[in-house]
Amino acid sequence: MKKWNVEICDVTLRDGEQTPGVSFSAEEKCRIAGLLDSVGVDVIEAGFPVVSKNEAACVQKIVDLDLDARICCLSRALKDDIDCAIRCDIDMVSIFIATSDLHMKIKYKKPREEVLAGALEMIEYAHDHGLQVRFAAEDASRTDLAFLREMYAQGAEYGANYVSYADTVGCLTPLEMSRIVDDLLTDLSIPLCIHCHDDMGCATANTITAAERGAYQLHTTVNGIGERAGNASLEEVLTAIRFKGGVDRYDLSHLLTLSHAVSEASGIPISKTKAIVGEHAFAHESGIHIAALIEDSSTYEYIHPALVGGQRHYILGKHTGKKAIAHILRSMGHDISEAQICWILDQVKSRGENKCSITHDLLLSLIHQADSEVAQ
Repeated sequence: MKKWNVEICDVTLRDGEQTPGVSFSAEEKCRIAGLLDSVGVDVIEAGFPVVSKNEAACVQKIVDLDLDARICCLSRALKDDIDCAIRCDIDMVSIFIATSDLHMKIKYKKPREEVLAGALEMIEYAHDHGLQVRFAAEDASRTDLAFLREMYAQGAEYGANYVSYADTVGCLTPLEMSRIVDDLLTDLSIPLCIHCHDDMGCATANTITAAERGAYQLHTTVNGIGERAGNASLEEVLTAIRFKGGVDRYDLSHLLTLSHAVSEASGIPISKTKAIVGEHAFAHESGIHIAALIEDSSTYEYIHPALVGGQRHYILGKHTGKKAIAHILRSMGHDISEAQICWILDQVKSRGENKCSITHDLLLSLIHQADSEVAQ
């Protein structure tokens, strides 16, 4: 397997906080930043400091944590924005302009050449003040590729260290992303960043596709939170680049703790079926599955739960088999007969078919009832 050449820029503290109704306190931001650093995330986008004095103070507090990760913040192509970023003592500034004809017409009301010229001046200004610069194209996925190539080339000439491609409205599919990255990388002299939104459910897939095709910096948020339907999910991207790209330098064992911390701080619950971190990500009910898992967990688990800080769970219900019941009961310390196991299994299936959850207390009750029921 050829190892992919990538790094992660997590944008939970900026784009993730743009989720409607979400606002992180300074303490929550610092805790999340610390956990991201424990995972080994390369770049943390700490915020958009020009938004408010409090936002700038939060960015400064994250810088003051002296993490291993480089700290980045967002900036429009305006001197006041960049001066605010400089005062926060960050490592990298992401200077963005909207690049599609639609956005140019509605937001700037200027020709693209004039918008680009102003942005290039700000790249040079930030570069001259010692910052790494990421030159970002907002709504890149609806922008003429020839203009993007020219924009990126000029950005590099003016001192940009990275250029960024944003699928701002989440309109791409993986095949489209593959073709676009191939096109952009044909004559690009600096690393390409990919920033995907999930409006069509393709953000993680598009990010992984871009990485496989040669994109370098991958943008993510924890639990995939963000504007509208959210962004590419950190936990999914990290797991995918481990298994598909051979990238093993990140400590995935912190992912569940990080996911819960962001869920608590954001107030957004994690779906039970969410990949990697959902309650059911490593839960099994099917009797056929559990019987095989008992022998060899790789039969029905591509990812070992412990790798990402999770645990395997066997769920009892209408699909449960006898081997699963016997295994669970013995793991609980109960040595019961074949007849008792069969009776309990019948009860579990009957209740499962009637949408009754088999709780720990209910299972204990069935175990106690099994003695008398089988004896009769």
